[in-house]
Amino acid sequence: MDLTKDQKLQKEVLVAGKQPAWHAMEAEQVLQALQVSADAGLTGEEVERRRAQFGANIMTPKKQQSAIMRFLLQFHQPLIYILLAATVITLYLQEYTDAIVIFAVVFVNAIIGYVQESKALDAIDALAKSMTPRAMVLRNGQKQQIDAQELVPGDIVLVQSGDKFPADVRLVHARDLKVDESALTGESVAVEKHDEPMAPDDVLGDRIGMGFSSTVVTYGHGKGVVTATGDLTEVGKIQTSISAAQDLETPLTIKIKEFSSLMLWVILALAAAVFIVEYSRGAPVADTFMVAVALAVGAIPEGLPVAVTIMLALGVSKMAKRKAIIRKLVAVETLGSTNVICSDKTGTLTENQMTVQQLMAGGKLYTVSGLGYRPEGEILEGDVKTELNSNVALEQCLKAGLLCNNSCLKEEEGQWIIEGDPTEGALIVAAQKARIETDKLTAELPRKDTIPFESEYQYMATLHTGPETVIYLKGSVEAMMERCGKMLLPNGDLADLNREELNRQVEQMAAEGLRVLAFAMATAPEAKSDITHDDTRTGMVFLGLQGMIDPPRKEAIEAVKLCQLAGIDVKMITGDHSITATAIAGQIGLTGRKENDKLVALTGKELQQKSDKELETIAEEVAVFARVAPDQKLRLVKALQARNHIVAMTGDGVNDGPALKQANIGIAMGITGTDVAKDASDMVLTDDNFSSIEGAVEEGRGVFDNLTKFIVWTLPTNLGESLVILTAVALGTQLPLQPLHLLWINMTTSVLLGLTLAFEPKEPGIMERPPRPANRPILTFDLIMRTLLVGILLLIAAYGLYLYELNQGATMAQAQTIVTTVFVVLESFYLLNCRSLVRPITRIGVFSNMWVYYGIAAMFFFQALFIYSPFMQSVFDTHPLELGQLLRIFGAGIILSTIITIEKSIRFRLERTKR
Repeated sequence: MDLTKDQKLQKEVLVAGKQPAWHAMEAEQVLQALQVSADAGLTGEEVERRRAQFGANIMTPKKQQSAIMRFLLQFHQPLIYILLAATVITLYLQEYTDAIVIFAVVFVNAIIGYVQESKALDAIDALAKSMTPRAMVLRNGQKQQIDAQELVPGDIVLVQSGDKFPADVRLVHARDLKVDESALTGESVAVEKHDEPMAPDDVLGDRIGMGFSSTVVTYGHGKGVVTATGDLTEVGKIQTSISAAQDLETPLTIKIKEFSSLMLWVILALAAAVFIVEYSRGAPVADTFMVAVALAVGAIPEGLPVAVTIMLALGVSKMAKRKAIIRKLVAVETLGSTNVICSDKTGTLTENQMTVQQLMAGGKLYTVSGLGYRPEGEILEGDVKTELNSNVALEQCLKAGLLCNNSCLKEEEGQWIIEGDPTEGALIVAAQKARIETDKLTAELPRKDTIPFESEYQYMATLHTGPETVIYLKGSVEAMMERCGKMLLPNGDLADLNREELNRQVEQMAAEGLRVLAFAMATAPEAKSDITHDDTRTGMVFLGLQGMIDPPRKEAIEAVKLCQLAGIDVKMITGDHSITATAIAGQIGLTGRKENDKLVALTGKELQQKSDKELETIAEEVAVFARVAPDQKLRLVKALQARNHIVAMTGDGVNDGPALKQANIGIAMGITGTDVAKDASDMVLTDDNFSSIEGAVEEGRGVFDNLTKFIVWTLPTNLGESLVILTAVALGTQLPLQPLHLLWINMTTSVLLGLTLAFEPKEPGIMERPPRPANRPILTFDLIMRTLLVGILLLIAAYGLYLYELNQGATMAQAQTIVTTVFVVLESFYLLNCRSLVRPITRIGVFSNMWVYYGIAAMFFFQALFIYSPFMQSVFDTHPLELGQLLRIFGAGIILSTIITIEKSIRFRLERTKR
């Protein structure tokens, strides 16, 4: 037998588990598809059957790595493999001291990496917490309250003001229903809901007939049928996107991995070559192995992982002082390379507080100063403060906004908050800026009756009695014009309403992104105690308009300017309307594709029609994206990354989670941000201030500079040590350095000397240069040539003094001690040259970083113990040095420093000539 259309839909939904476009279907059709009555709900038996089929209304927890696995992964590095192999070889050769020291270095590295590594993302737990724990449902014809996780598709849910939707719901009845969906869609204004079907291709924010899990009812009440639970809800889909988003490596980690892989093969090739040469000469196998181990240990920068981790941790501390909390260490470096910031609008670039900015009353236009919910500001006509007694229409317009209102303005712990609808809150604040006292006015004109806002009528009305009985209305401009024939003038007289002029003014305000409400009033008989729609149908007097917007943060405007100066492109990706988005974007100074001198905004519907390849071009050129769904934010971030951009994404809502995780660095708001956004992010702003990002970028660039200085400082040491070993092999002489000596040099100098570069102040003009290209290597050609120069100078000094001392009758232990000290002393002198890679030390301040000098003093102290302490002599096989030997070593250090200073001076002059 052929199935009817409704029967096919039932089979798809309840058997195959498919999700049709519920928002595009009639409410009755949805009920039929889900086989439920809106008046009776599901039976107990049917609930159990569906729970067995669809499962509980909870998020599927994400499997996390165990603590042991995270620790073991610290050893999963190419250079660590060599050290572990060296440990095994030395153990086999019964060189136990060498084996213990080598493994100790590896183990300490692993502990530091494990401690500093950020905890695994907990976004799914946060999403589960965001679901309502209880829900009011109809089952077996009776109302009952149940745990939200017990809901199944087909349940009839009842919601009212203050409730959260416990699942995705297709509304079958809505009365004055308004829902705050900002956490899901980015829409800053509560959405008016009804039960009518919408177009199939409407994006999330336009699906007026749907209620989504975790969104909040701010006004009215409604009834709906559950269409999706758990992972199938829109919030659940975001969870899946977060889980699927890739954990991207940062430019530094990529470069260090590439560098480590290259070194791995070079070191292995050299070690193998050395082993073959020594073995072919007839040397014992054990000795050839120790030579190969010495070369490997000398070539590997053991201190690099520790130094990078600690320097990034110091960067975290600096950023915390600038209101940016880093959750993942690598985010510090990533900020320094960021060249695109994709920012949410609501609460990030804006105050997330609706504010009346323009008033029109009695034919005059006024501006309102002050931002947000703090009732501080003035009503201005031009630049002149306006007194209410100069315009009766203005006074009545403000009173109407205050009295025809169900919300409340409160101050809690120094913060002004709105209880109720943000739009109504803005009207209260505007009235208080005009010095209208709420308590006094409500006492003079107490409310007697109300007509709640209904989408069918597009207005709200209140009846007040006092010296006179008056009706106030607020609502859409169209609704007011239908009911008004007259308008109130500034002197209190009435005149015919000029509809053409009113429409022109409304269009102008709307073009500036303002949400416009109109106000009207009428006097009523003194004995009247209630009102109906018949009382407001005609004869109302038009009072004026109030235009409001969620205004941009002043600090955000300056921060955007500084980001653009630094070569960072800022883009707005929001769920709000395109007119509002472009208005805000223009005010904060975003730059992008324009038409008729206005920024172009692409909407979610338009993005749906673009291929991934087309989106790459669009993402680069366009600065404003409006009415964007969560998956489209993710597509935009990926499109920018496909063009090799380093992308930072800011956000605060549930809807931002996937894009925050996919971005190279996700930045969440600390005050208004949801747990989901914070857990998916790499960095959290404690003050929710976009300007803190600029400060964090500046710190990130400084950290990257200092990391580069450390690498440029440490690599010549490893090169010099390798050259010394290779030279000894080539000449067939005994090794001037033992593996333990090499480990001592590499670890102690990295910690005591190299880490002092982390405290180097940021160099002038750091925010005036473009971001570092992602494909540019850490070591440029100039820095590679400097590394080679210093490595060769270290070879000449170390091997030269080694041969000289042996010729002067020094013992092998004494000669090896001299070579070890040569590396320590020359590295100390070279450290002063590395405080700036281009500028001479006199141009950055000789004493601007005292930690360098403290580090050198500490290094010399420990080197003295290394040379003269009996315990160190027994462990490292060292020998005391004489004064003349020490003077020759320090002389070599002065020569090296002088040569590098001359090289830097020449390079500095050449760069100035190029500019």
